[in-house]
Amino acid sequence: MAALGAFPGQPMAAASQTASSSNGSWISQLSSSERSTLVATFGGWALDGMDVMVYSFVIPSLIAAWHISQKQAGLLGTAALLLSAIGGWLAGTLADRFGRARVLQITILWFAFFTFLCGFTQTFTQLLVARGLQGLGFGGEWAVGSVLMGEAIRARHRGKAVGVVQGGWAVGWALAAIFYSILFKALPEPIAWRALFWIGILPALLVFYIRRRVPEPPVYAETRKRLETSGAGVSLLQVFSPEILRVTLLTSVLALGAQGGYYAITTWLPTFLKTERKLSVLNTTAYVFVVILGSFTGYMVSAYLTDRLGRKKTLILFAISSFVAVIAYTFLPLSNPAMLVLGFPLGFFSSGVFSPIGPFFTELFPSRLRATGQGFSYNFGRGVGALFPTLVGYISGRLPLGQAIAIFSASAYLIMILGTVLLPETRGKELRAYE
Repeated sequence: MAALGAFPGQPMAAASQTASSSNGSWISQLSSSERSTLVATFGGWALDGMDVMVYSFVIPSLIAAWHISQKQAGLLGTAALLLSAIGGWLAGTLADRFGRARVLQITILWFAFFTFLCGFTQTFTQLLVARGLQGLGFGGEWAVGSVLMGEAIRARHRGKAVGVVQGGWAVGWALAAIFYSILFKALPEPIAWRALFWIGILPALLVFYIRRRVPEPPVYAETRKRLETSGAGVSLLQVFSPEILRVTLLTSVLALGAQGGYYAITTWLPTFLKTERKLSVLNTTAYVFVVILGSFTGYMVSAYLTDRLGRKKTLILFAISSFVAVIAYTFLPLSNPAMLVLGFPLGFFSSGVFSPIGPFFTELFPSRLRATGQGFSYNFGRGVGALFPTLVGYISGRLPLGQAIAIFSASAYLIMILGTVLLPETRGKELRAYE
């Protein structure tokens, strides 16, 4: 029984097919089940992104309404991310036991319900609890959805497909920004921020589509069949076995860097623009939309490069570029028009780092532990990276908010590069049942 954690030679035969596949035609080459899975996971991640990112827009309103500090606001952001780590670990293990599509539906219903509930909270403590419970479903949705996509899509299109799904996050972020702009103009602020949370119930509708159109990947079905025949089980602790431990640790470091940098930026960006740059609601939304447009473009370009250049080269390229963009955006004395222009590369690179992560992790872990391992590593990184918004809020009491964001984001991208360099390239790897 081969274990990928030992870093055996990676089959690259399929990689040569990537170059011959045109980026504009690859979707038409997908089977109906592949396309259904792509639509479902893209929609799930887009709505997930909307639910999570609405919080970044309501931070100023919460500070004003409840008289909370920036440190407490950062804690509210961290709570969801910390609990999302646990949700990812649990959902990954359950997905290896009971199926990817089935567990995906549960996670979507969970985070939609608790996002909706956030709109009814009356105190800081109530919102802290509701945000934490929302995080359980948020972490589980990525862990399960990414594995589902990685296994459902053939090797030569895997990087592009999983990267496109990551682009759904930018779509969700854009929806959050649109609702923010509309609701805060149409409603009194004490109602508007609650309404932003109430629209978070929308992802629940996606479950009906998944139940009807999304099958379990064949590689998972075959793996489960063999596991049941052999009587072998799956547990979280197996990702720490000697033959897999190195992959688990290094992918966790990679995920920590990518997410720590990203959340330090996105959680505080609207507040930074509104409080330090003194932008109005309308102008803040315009600036954020430039970042979102850059994010979506970054996801798409990085998705293509993931199959074209390979997982490692793309990750390192985008991590270095993110480092430079963050420093420029937060440290340089830029005019407002210059900040507007620079928002595009900031979003482009900080979001583009995520496109290769899903296919890379899917190919690094063996089939019998794929969701468990991927769920653990990605969400360990998310859990530790979740501390970054709180630390930014804490340090901003001593330094300007922009500098606090830059310090933690830049450090995170250096950590990400370290983890990436020490992992093997996996482009073109064909997934096998019960590795």
